Amino acid sequence: MSSGRAALEREADILAEGLNQVRSRLPNGWSLEARGDVALFGPDAVAELSAPGGERTSLVIEVKRNLVTKDLVSVLDQLNAYIAGGFVGTSPRSRMDQAVPMVVARYFSPPLQAWMTEREVSYADATGNVRLALGRPALFLRDVGATKDPWRGPGRPKGNLTGEPAARVVRALVDFGPPYSVPTIIDLAGASSGATYRVVEFLADQLLLTREARGPVVGVEWRALIERWAKDYGFSRTNSVTSYLAPRGLPDLLSRLSQVAPAPGLRYAVTGTFAVQRSAQYAPARNAMIYADNPAALAQQVGLREVETGANVLVAKSAYDVVYERPSVVDGVFMVAPSQAAVDLMTGPGRNPAEAEELLAWMEANAGEWRG
Repeated sequence: MSSGRAALEREADILAEGLNQVRSRLPNGWSLEARGDVALFGPDAVAELSAPGGERTSLVIEVKRNLVTKDLVSVLDQLNAYIAGGFVGTSPRSRMDQAVPMVVARYFSPPLQAWMTEREVSYADATGNVRLALGRPALFLRDVGATKDPWRGPGRPKGNLTGEPAARVVRALVDFGPPYSVPTIIDLAGASSGATYRVVEFLADQLLLTREARGPVVGVEWRALIERWAKDYGFSRTNSVTSYLAPRGLPDLLSRLSQVAPAPGLRYAVTGTFAVQRSAQYAPARNAMIYADNPAALAQQVGLREVETGANVLVAKSAYDVVYERPSVVDGVFMVAPSQAAVDLMTGPGRNPAEAEELLAWMEANAGEWRG
């Protein structure tokens, strides 16, 4: 980053730095220059991009200091309206039907970048996150800058879903269908009011839920919410996991688990493939994934042997108690809720991510069977 934080408080400085990031990545012979004849009620800026042969197009630009996903909807609509109207400057030098919408900001988080990429929106930020896709003249630029916002102050809420409060709120929003007020979500999630309000606000900004103004949550994009949660939560990366071998195979392990009597230190819940085989047809499971309060005690109870290689059982000491909430009991074995199984499969080994897609498809088709 060539400019310091203080130098990027003004939109003019953000624009200059964003264009510099693009300019420094152009192939030889290409040029990029901002125009000075932008209409008063037009976009924030228009830049001319010229190819070596003289062919050129316009980048119709909106500049933002800070953005959340829901802001991008109106920004993109406005940019497309400018392009459709052809009213972006006092003396247009290129055809507007070849113009490209572009957003420039101090920083774009990975979810914001993904949102714009899906919609073919070009972008550049001051840290070097750049994507520029042109059909004529043909050009594609893509580069990665910072993965965390260097301007984030210590008092700003986290822009992610890490931590137990977030896990509790996500699980509640997925497991129970709206409408519900935020106080109801607090009761369902078992999270603090401050944490719940922060997570709800973050998810609303990411368009993962819809909330009436100062009112209840009326819609939840629960599948997209699980997928977003999987970026910050993972079975192995969030929890302490130990590898074991079930010497007599996985069916014998399930039989032994069904005989484990509830007792202090022996709480467990099976997740992954075994937790969802009742809901979809999978290939025979090759590994088992289990949450346990005390992995060593559970392993001794059901005859597991700790190994470094050749494991067919992963036992996690959960970082969050929410994994045990709203379980089901199948043939005497405690199973996690589908929402928990889905995120664990998405972040699990082998073909688990493919199984997660099958589970999510079943959940979409059978919401009445699992969602409260």
